[in-house]
Amino acid sequence: MNPSIHGKLERIAERCEEITALLADPQIQGDSGRFRALGQEFAQIEPVTDCFRRYCALEEDTREAEEMLADPELAELARDELARIRSRREALEPQLEQLLIPPDPDDRRNIYLEIRAGTGGAEAALFAGDLHRLYLRYAELQGWRVETLSESQGEHGGYKEIICRISGQGVYARLKFESGTHRVQRVPETEAQGRVHTSACTLAILPEIEEIDAIPILPAELRIDTYRASGAGGQHINKTDSAIRITHLPSGIVVECQDERSQHKNRARAMSLLQSRLLAQARAEQSSEQARARKLQVGSGDRSERIRTYNFPQNRLTDHRINLTLYQLDDILQGHLDPVVEPLIREHETEQLALLAQADA
Repeated sequence: MNPSIHGKLERIAERCEEITALLADPQIQGDSGRFRALGQEFAQIEPVTDCFRRYCALEEDTREAEEMLADPELAELARDELARIRSRREALEPQLEQLLIPPDPDDRRNIYLEIRAGTGGAEAALFAGDLHRLYLRYAELQGWRVETLSESQGEHGGYKEIICRISGQGVYARLKFESGTHRVQRVPETEAQGRVHTSACTLAILPEIEEIDAIPILPAELRIDTYRASGAGGQHINKTDSAIRITHLPSGIVVECQDERSQHKNRARAMSLLQSRLLAQARAEQSSEQARARKLQVGSGDRSERIRTYNFPQNRLTDHRINLTLYQLDDILQGHLDPVVEPLIREHETEQLALLAQADA
């Protein structure tokens, strides 16, 4: 284990003992505010401390087994014991490292998924449809719920733009690294000479915002338009102006929702989406000087700006941020996205641990 990480764990364990003593102090117990704050801190660091104590016990067992190696009669038993102890330590180390990483407060949130066709015309719109189906299938495999908020279909299929809300356990935690420009290389059905064309789509993952994070919006800053939602017709055809379009005048952001038959529900959904976009814009402005955040930006939709390439002729998917290449594109497009998602999460955790080690160096 990295010595600086080990030192940090020792300090956390010391702090846990200190808090335990403070929580038993009658004077602290009489101060409800401080008692509550200490209780919350204890709840955060106690799992780390408990795991670290088990790790330290294994370190002590290692030292004892190594001393036994000097005794010829116990050497074989000691070697077996060392192998068992090292196996348990190796299993605990990644658990400890994961517990050390500061939790992302957005990880537990639902998301808005926005897919927009970029460079490539009709082929880009078709690819946007492919991406939409990919995330729908992944959501289904994860047991998540998907609601379409608005869509603009392409002339030859697919979507110029589609916005969905995905809700469920750990949605943002799994999909937060999907934002960016996704590039596709394939032979379009209309290509007579079999040439490979390159197109692109932009994809944004926005955490759904709770009231505590809400950015104040004055009614005078909004222009709200109602219109008749498009539908398939029949007995349930929408005969009222239930669809909502909200324009936030200071920022120029426009959001629409036509999924619900109720104008009130559409308005509530549109306002929630507006809040998410405003917060995302504010966060982007704050982090604009941080080069590390570049990998998470959506980009312009140009073919040259990409986080990932989907090469259909070679059945290949490449994530350019972590140099990941997989020759199972057909399987991934069926919603089996974990082989792509999990390496991105591990890379992020490695970066976080490196920052922790640097901070304590």
